[in-house]
Amino acid sequence: MPLLIVIFGILLLFILIARFKLDAFISFITVCIFVGLFQGMQLQSIVESIQKGIGDTLGFLVLILGFGAMLGKLVADSGAAQRITSKLISGFGVKNIQWAVVVAGFIVGVPMFYSVGFVILIPLVFTVAASSGLPLIYVGLPMLASLSVTHGFLPPHPAPTAISSMFNADIGKTLLYGIIIAIPAIIIAGPLFTRTIKNINATPLKEFYNPIILKDEQMPGMGVSVFTALLPVILIIFSSIFNIIFTDEYYFNSFLKEIILFIGNPVIAMLLSVLVAIYTLGLSRGKKMEELMNSVSSSVSSITMVLLIISGAGALKQILIDSGVSNYIGASLDGSQISPLILAWLIATVIRVCVGSATVAGLTAAGIVLPLVSNSDISPELMVLAIGSGSLMLSHVNDAGFWMFKEYFNLTVKETLSTWTVMETIVGITGLVGVLILNIFI
Repeated sequence: MPLLIVIFGILLLFILIARFKLDAFISFITVCIFVGLFQGMQLQSIVESIQKGIGDTLGFLVLILGFGAMLGKLVADSGAAQRITSKLISGFGVKNIQWAVVVAGFIVGVPMFYSVGFVILIPLVFTVAASSGLPLIYVGLPMLASLSVTHGFLPPHPAPTAISSMFNADIGKTLLYGIIIAIPAIIIAGPLFTRTIKNINATPLKEFYNPIILKDEQMPGMGVSVFTALLPVILIIFSSIFNIIFTDEYYFNSFLKEIILFIGNPVIAMLLSVLVAIYTLGLSRGKKMEELMNSVSSSVSSITMVLLIISGAGALKQILIDSGVSNYIGASLDGSQISPLILAWLIATVIRVCVGSATVAGLTAAGIVLPLVSNSDISPELMVLAIGSGSLMLSHVNDAGFWMFKEYFNLTVKETLSTWTVMETIVGITGLVGVLILNIFI
């Protein structure tokens, strides 16, 4: 019975979001109440579970996502994203243009939300494709594969960060493993896949050819742009590697080790990165503090709905735990011969196909498979990446990313399915394969 209630709950979530176009946060809370009632929870207990789920989820994430949005805004407004892209493209040359946009997409994709990175980089890609005479899909799709992978696999992006928090996974290890898996996923879904696409002539609308392109003297240098954009990754990974190497078995200055682990904490790493960006991308280039703070303030509004959606998923997770559904699912799957990693990936894939949003799919799947982490010796970091891979699978007409790609590239639905959808599916499958391979060694 509990399993049927969860299935009906997910179906209700799908109907509310896809059929009635109800806001995802409202839909999540409605489903929470539905599941709680049918599981026999007291009305007050349902409210308390929702409050606890939201509080536990946002307590950590509001800091990470807030600082992440600020860093992304500073990187975008300063012209650092444009500098990185244009410099890489000119450095790699026309012959290796795909690798240039892949690297640019990855570097810019780390601090920026997917939609922001898309809007900023696509006009630059259009300009490069037009000037080089290369097919637009050939140039643009590898960059989008790179952006998509950072969105689904790597903290500090919303879903992988939230799922890491749910599973008590180490953010540094998740980031490190995610980068290892991301490399083959991007290469296969980007440069390799686009070489097989023929007879699709993307002709973007003229208005997308007129982005705000900064002049060379208006942009920061390449070195400071890359360093600032990747600083959170540098701090978190350095701290994680340091902690792995210098365990308690090794003698090391305890105070220095404490400092290194402190700056590698995701919250502190993001805070330091924002402070560095304020100086390197702003004050050192003559910008006024007031102008920079206005930019930072406006960035927070972009994550308000994302935070609400994530908190709604956190509420559903808590309802599943407090109502006993999670324990029931965990006990039911305990004797399964299927790897928990594959199960998590399959559940995330099914929800992704039904609901459309990768973030919603990942967070909902995480709430369902949470018992699998505590009932098995599977690495929680790999579970995060397995769910992230499944959440990117089979993007189609109920996904906002599908329509962004279709409209910007001016394609038909059929052409979008044969390019965008296939690319996302390759990323999802390659990600799962990478997770299973890593699981052999971890």
